[in-house]
Amino acid sequence: MSGGYRVAADIGGTFTDIVLLSPDGRAFTRKVLSTVHDYAQGIVAGLIELLAEAEVPAAALAEVLHATTVGSNAVLEHAGARTGLITTQGFRDVLEIRDLRMPRLYDQYWEKPPPLVPRRWRVEVAERVRGNGTIAEALDEAGVREAIGFLLDEGVESLAVALLNAHANGVHEARIGEIAQAMAPEVPVSLSHRVLPQISEYPRTSTTVINAYVLPVVSRYLARLRQGLDHAGIRAPIAVMQSNGGLMDAAQASVLPMTLIESGPAAGAIAARAVARALALDAAIGLDMGGTTAKATLIEDGAVFQAPELQVGGGIMQAGRLLTGAGYTLRTAAIDLAEVGAGGGSIVAVDAAGAPSVGPHSAGASPGPACYGLGGEKPTITDCNLLLGFLPESGLAGGAVQLDRTRAEAAMAPIAAKLGMAVHEASWGMFRIATANMMRAVRAVSTERGRDARSHTLIAFGGNGPLFGAALAEAAGMRRVVIPPGPGLFSAFGLLFAEVEHHLARSFRGRAASLDFAALETAFTALEAEAAEKLAANGFAAARQDFLRSVAARYVGQNSDLPVSLPAGARDIQARFAAEHLRTYGYAAPESEPVEIVGIAVIGRGLSDIAPAPGGLRLGGHAPAPRGTRPAYFGRWVEAAVLSRADLGSPHTGPLIIEEYDATCLVPPGWTAHRDSAGNIVLEHTP
Repeated sequence: MSGGYRVAADIGGTFTDIVLLSPDGRAFTRKVLSTVHDYAQGIVAGLIELLAEAEVPAAALAEVLHATTVGSNAVLEHAGARTGLITTQGFRDVLEIRDLRMPRLYDQYWEKPPPLVPRRWRVEVAERVRGNGTIAEALDEAGVREAIGFLLDEGVESLAVALLNAHANGVHEARIGEIAQAMAPEVPVSLSHRVLPQISEYPRTSTTVINAYVLPVVSRYLARLRQGLDHAGIRAPIAVMQSNGGLMDAAQASVLPMTLIESGPAAGAIAARAVARALALDAAIGLDMGGTTAKATLIEDGAVFQAPELQVGGGIMQAGRLLTGAGYTLRTAAIDLAEVGAGGGSIVAVDAAGAPSVGPHSAGASPGPACYGLGGEKPTITDCNLLLGFLPESGLAGGAVQLDRTRAEAAMAPIAAKLGMAVHEASWGMFRIATANMMRAVRAVSTERGRDARSHTLIAFGGNGPLFGAALAEAAGMRRVVIPPGPGLFSAFGLLFAEVEHHLARSFRGRAASLDFAALETAFTALEAEAAEKLAANGFAAARQDFLRSVAARYVGQNSDLPVSLPAGARDIQARFAAEHLRTYGYAAPESEPVEIVGIAVIGRGLSDIAPAPGGLRLGGHAPAPRGTRPAYFGRWVEAAVLSRADLGSPHTGPLIIEEYDATCLVPPGWTAHRDSAGNIVLEHTP
């Protein structure tokens, strides 16, 4: 698709960010409070206002790009559909047994999260498929009808089917799907051999259940969004961000919503990757701090890391960490993010022992921080930042969100009293604790991977990232921070930089030293044909399709595997795996140690010529902030100059407060700030 205006909408825990991009690269932006009762409503209302402001007719929109937290919220809040699971006789309790992973090895009080499907709604049917795909026992179709009838009588709204060894032969699952559709065509069915055709019983079952659990919620949400856009005269197609950083057509996303669970954080990572590429940064860390959480991602040589699976619903989601099992296993490609509960809406408190804490609980968009005056009474990091002088009392988002200092003081006063401090001193302490919390995320993507954060550039964005960027960088020993244009809406910009992608995978087993490469090529070709069909449905002709191959490999006897890139025709699997193992874990076994592959994967990408580079964007529609000074607290009160991004044509020395429509950038003492040729604010430490 080329030409026309494009719009990107990203839902956050507090704000919904909307960006309207013209064909010549001019961007109009809008931040609105997230409408928690119906997120689609806030998107449509904000977009209508933005179109009117930019004087752009609805018919001029070519596409609507969207990142959503609807799927993850459904799991986190246990607000998904009433889901039933049909499985092979004797395997009813796979969801209970799980894979014996423990997030806290020596915590005897830790409890597994309750299964998304209660045991009563997990039913067995007689059938058996061997590991090689041959049928050992035919499917008992009478038993299938009885099981489905029972689940329907129980009021189940969605069905998951995960049979033993269905990855090798899905004929029995397909038949169950046909029977279910004949008995209840209105009930969606998720079949494991279509959702995740890979070996590993629990991950395949868990992933299929998550897909079924969120499918009605996500499909209804996308239908409401489509209806709202149509009502506003906006007929442009909707594409949704996946957890892996690629875009997917909304109709396809409604069938496989498990690919959207980390949709919002992925958009921010893609935006940070675009900045790193534009600035030719070999090593960077992206920090996306919004109203609820802070996410960190590692960017090396213009690429972000992909994790093969993540844990959902175990509190703060972390992909790719060494200790897993806190939530529900979701095996789908996802950008490797470390996430902590530290955002502008994070609630600050003092526990019974007198220890101060920040998060992970958040005031969110409703009721929000106390200073918003929307009913929130608990103090948050935003209240602290207001009391420290970092935020303007004139409000946020161009004055759309008013800030009340008196309410913030009233909320923080009990906290300060418990700590025996003045209100501003307590607020400063909470600011530093929030910074320390975010250091956990930075360490997870740097130190834990054998990287030295001091050699990286921090790319800080999100509504609160620019406020904490310099403090976090200084704590990590980093000397440079980049604040891109429109930082508070940057995840929405990430949607504009993304490409349509389809990630497909299947099981394929064999020893690397004696692999049947003809069979491997046949399997890859079949996956590429499937990806090509999906891309063609998205409007990409064969000349605009690209495919990336990889294998999942491991040393024989290992329980976990690593994805290894394998270009077409390449046969050096063992050498490639050893290099990846060395990079990931810091060591590689001798060449005599046998390596096996357990799966293959293909990424099909639609090549587009309409995603602009960050340097090509021109923000419009909002006047620069007024200049002046105001007191700000950095362990002591100092007078800080208040500037706009446009004022940074030459270097300025902190303390500075740089105000913008969508975010506020803090430049502490000991740091300088200037604007580069691409419009980025570059902070440099000057000890």
